[in-house]
Amino acid sequence: MAFTLSIGDQARDFCLPATDGKDYSLDDFSDARGLVVFFTCNHCPFVVKSDEHTRAIVEKFQAQGVAFVGVNSNSANTYEADSFENMKKRMEEHRFPWVYVHDESQDVARAYGALRTPHFFLFDEDRELIYTGRALNNPGEPEKATANDLENALTDFVNGRPISKPLTNPLGCNVKWDGKDAHWMPPEAEDLVKG
Repeated sequence: MAFTLSIGDQARDFCLPATDGKDYSLDDFSDARGLVVFFTCNHCPFVVKSDEHTRAIVEKFQAQGVAFVGVNSNSANTYEADSFENMKKRMEEHRFPWVYVHDESQDVARAYGALRTPHFFLFDEDRELIYTGRALNNPGEPEKATANDLENALTDFVNGRPISKPLTNPLGCNVKWDGKDAHWMPPEAEDLVKG
């Protein structure tokens, strides 16, 4: 079985605390036309440098009925910057337009097969996976990016078209797994696109 959810798989449910003081599960987004679950964090330079591009995507597609949930699964024991308290501070400072939840147990990261930060999963009305991978093809240097694969997938989705490129490799820092070296990845984790 693949580490990461495959195209056509159902979204995995969760119940996680958010920086706004509420707990969220899939049911809280049942009215949304589409749902993007993305694994992110506070410290990763790929996240930090591309956050404003993510904000622009969220603002554009929220208006078209798509909900967005950022999930921080990184161990605060690896990077204190990724603690829940620091998540709250970051949201207060930046006012990002997505729900930001904390996956302290890392169970949700395992259920989805999160590889890196950021890593995006787009689900349709039936909560079947129709796109997974990256947003920008150069999140570390957004000004040099030549494609926004998440935006392209969302554009296809809201216009009722098949996703032209449903699979890309996420680009960023690996998820920081608790009790492991900062660069450790599960042995069964692998690139989504070969070559």
